[in-house]
Amino acid sequence: MWALPPSDSVLHLLSFVAVAAQAMTAALAAGKRSMDWAGVCMLGCIAALGGGTIRDVLLGHYPLVWVQHPSYLLLAAGAALATILLARLVHRLNTAFLVLDAIGRVVFTMAGCDIAWQVDASLPLVVVVVAGMITGCAGGVLRDVLCNDVPLLFRAELYASVSIVIGLFYSTAFGLKLNDELWTALSFVLGLTFRLLAIRYKWEMPKFVFSDDQR
Repeated sequence: MWALPPSDSVLHLLSFVAVAAQAMTAALAAGKRSMDWAGVCMLGCIAALGGGTIRDVLLGHYPLVWVQHPSYLLLAAGAALATILLARLVHRLNTAFLVLDAIGRVVFTMAGCDIAWQVDASLPLVVVVVAGMITGCAGGVLRDVLCNDVPLLFRAELYASVSIVIGLFYSTAFGLKLNDELWTALSFVLGLTFRLLAIRYKWEMPKFVFSDDQR
């Protein structure tokens, strides 16, 4: 049922947008921590490519994407450095940060699902979706940890769950034999809209709260 998906041009184009977007979020986070330019560049590359690297290692997918395509590494570094010059023109950095982070997560989730199927077309759907979630979320977690922040994954509105929904929606196309590029575009719009609405209306997962008084 789950046929190997081809790498369509829409996803390929969006991947470049996502790498730049995630690198820019890292640069903004680095600026709030007064990092030097080298730190900004390094953090940008880790945030943009870290999720895909972890996914590739877990799936045994070699060479790593940024090793096979150094253009991604150059793009991440360039976007991070460019943000240093552009940040002063952005008056609402927090809004820009959240929008760019949402774009990166949506596209990386779809790309992660795509790569998982290229590694092994017989992988169970749940493994494919988890691979997409790791790709979409791990880079942001690494960025926040290196900035000494509690990761957005653990404190923000519908973070990892957005990746799960996107992965399921995107993967469905290949079971139904629908147009790849059209479905990629629809998945991107759905995921980005879902995440931005969650931020706007503060949709959250139920929280587990336990204190010593409850023992």
